Amino acid sequence: MTEIIGGISRSRIAAVREHETMVYVAARPRSEAAIGKGAQGYLGGVPMHWMRDWPMPFPFIVKKAKGAKLTDIDGIRLADFCLGDTGSMFGHSPAPVADAIRRQARRGLTYMLPNSDALAVGTLLSERFGLPYWQVATTASDANRFALRVARAITNRSKILVFNGSYHGAVDETFVQLQHGDQTNKKGLAGEFRDLTQGAVAVEFNDIEAVEKALAEGDIACVITEPVMTNSCMVLPQPGFHDALRAATRKHGTLLLIDETHTISTGPGGYTRAYGLEPDLFVLGKPIAGGVPASVWGMSADVAARWQEYEATKEPGYSGMGTTLSANPLQFAAMRAMLEDVMTDDAYKWMEERAERLQEGLAKVIEDNGLAWHVVRVGARVEFICAPGPLANGTEAAQAHAPELESVIHLGLVNRGCLIAPFHNMMLVSPATKKKHVDRLIMAFEDIVSELAQ
Repeated sequence: MTEIIGGISRSRIAAVREHETMVYVAARPRSEAAIGKGAQGYLGGVPMHWMRDWPMPFPFIVKKAKGAKLTDIDGIRLADFCLGDTGSMFGHSPAPVADAIRRQARRGLTYMLPNSDALAVGTLLSERFGLPYWQVATTASDANRFALRVARAITNRSKILVFNGSYHGAVDETFVQLQHGDQTNKKGLAGEFRDLTQGAVAVEFNDIEAVEKALAEGDIACVITEPVMTNSCMVLPQPGFHDALRAATRKHGTLLLIDETHTISTGPGGYTRAYGLEPDLFVLGKPIAGGVPASVWGMSADVAARWQEYEATKEPGYSGMGTTLSANPLQFAAMRAMLEDVMTDDAYKWMEERAERLQEGLAKVIEDNGLAWHVVRVGARVEFICAPGPLANGTEAAQAHAPELESVIHLGLVNRGCLIAPFHNMMLVSPATKKKHVDRLIMAFEDIVSELAQ
């Protein structure tokens, strides 16, 4: 009996994959040769191991990127809906950011002291995201790690709570998951010798009863969560979940950290401002500097006061927070340009309109082909899921994931001139994304899905 994956037979998936692979390889002789030569200098032929995770025979080599387009060394142009997996969510090299980088490059790249841009950015962050006090790091992983240190320090509690299937960068203690109701280290971790469940508790997203039960133990310093689960098969919060989560954390003296690194797609102030969330700690990485490595983390006035009290009593010495290149002037130049000139209300309006067009177009293709899939959107972030929905939690999201089928769709889209994120079915619409780019993606999706559904 032929196995069915997402309504498509495995044999059909294999046949389409074989054809699409031949098309891809034939079109990119220069990239194939370059990757082969690159293997002499890089492990696996790429400078970061996950670049091998793209669902292609080999990654193509980018020649240039501008706005919402990529061009590879074989001269092939693609409409880019991956946008650096959110790092370039507002387009590649927005002019205000590129200009700011050029200006700052003549003034010095790092000197461990603030400048006028740094002063301006602090005010801009407070005005936009609502929290009064901020710090700057280099990645969202760093920002989350540092914010969790603050949470543990001021609560004098050792544990954190994460949601099963959530992702917060490379923060070690968040890599816990539920398997058949038991907590365990997440699969696939390299070189992890610790039992991470000693410092973290995992529960299902949208399960407020499980949250209450865990917090009642009195040893959880902080709940860290995305407002929407975005790392694999997007899961939206059910009505009332965030209000109940905030009430539960306050009841039990636990801090709430909202990680908006992906959900900044929602609006100028992220999901937090759009839906009136009230976090104690707030993290935003990736797009905040337009592609320059930078992240920010903010804290409420109460958290800031408690942190200052803690600092006044702690032993002197390295705090374990901060890196030498954090809060450098290049970051501030780029962030100021982003906040003042790129991440505007008008830009978000443009992104929202085209993302809605994309959502509707993909949903129609799915319906026309009689598939039990669904499409989810959070502002400018759109995702198709090869399973019925909506999904309620991380376990359902994991079960809905269909890597074998999804990889063929990704490859087929690339062969038809469209790039989406490699690790799941995420697509972003930027201010540089035009109606013709959206329509091209819908047509490419229709073509490959119809080919599979024959």
